[in-house]
Amino acid sequence: MQSIYWTGRLLSRAIWNGFTNFSAIAEPNVTKKREASLVSAVCGFPKDFARGRMPKGQFGDDAWFSAKFKAVEVIGVADGVGGWIHYGIDPGEFSSFLMRTCERLVNMGKFTPTEPAGLLARSYYELLENKQPILGSSTACVIVFNKETSSIYAANIGDSGFVVVRKGEVVHRSSEQQHYFNTPFQLSLPPPGHSGQVLSDSPESADTSSFGVEDGDVILLATDGVFDNVPDQLLVTEMRKIQGERDPCKIQGVANTIAWMARTLAFDGAFMSPFAENARENGIDAIGGKPDDITVLLATVAM
Repeated sequence: MQSIYWTGRLLSRAIWNGFTNFSAIAEPNVTKKREASLVSAVCGFPKDFARGRMPKGQFGDDAWFSAKFKAVEVIGVADGVGGWIHYGIDPGEFSSFLMRTCERLVNMGKFTPTEPAGLLARSYYELLENKQPILGSSTACVIVFNKETSSIYAANIGDSGFVVVRKGEVVHRSSEQQHYFNTPFQLSLPPPGHSGQVLSDSPESADTSSFGVEDGDVILLATDGVFDNVPDQLLVTEMRKIQGERDPCKIQGVANTIAWMARTLAFDGAFMSPFAENARENGIDAIGGKPDDITVLLATVAM
């Protein structure tokens, strides 16, 4: 057991790819309002380590991005639908293209900060118009943080999502979009001749929300590899540990813990996971975790 624990720690340290942003404290004797900011970290694991080293912004078929433009910070995750591998299609290419395009559009200022669904739509339509077709499908969730108004604008399509914890309690969370059990809403580009056989939802159908955030709020943005395997109470327990935290190393540590917890529970055949509980509610006799790619973006609001 000890060797497994340390192997996990080493894997976690090797695979996380963190990002941080912390506003500098005002110079002495200068009265200056500190701009709000996110202090953030990311950690994740591919379901199959045999695929080798993943490029930045990817954990298996999951993809993520972080970008800034003026007074806005944007983070997002996407989960490529793994079933495409049976058709000889790399499920990670679709989600990766989607997130890389979102990142580029944000960095260039080609988006409306109050309309994250519009950012997803523009990225998706660029994918459709790509000269080299990128086939597949993906869920996606994007959060836009306006530092001047301390406001969040979010868009979620499918079963990735976000949770916001304030003073130890969940105050905001995304709504999961499912056609039916284990079949989330998704953006798609099927092979020619297969359009009628593949689910394809429009980016405009994304569930959107907007709300204010406060100093010290904790934001978790993750793919379903986290939410399907880690019960809410365990997520909230970890998120409480960094309420008001401004040390990026401590935030990274909790991101690592959540990701490794999801990874461990995903392969626990005796655990009654949230996925197994949902399966039973749908008449399917199930137990155990759901092996999946895992992506965790964790942030605190600093004002």
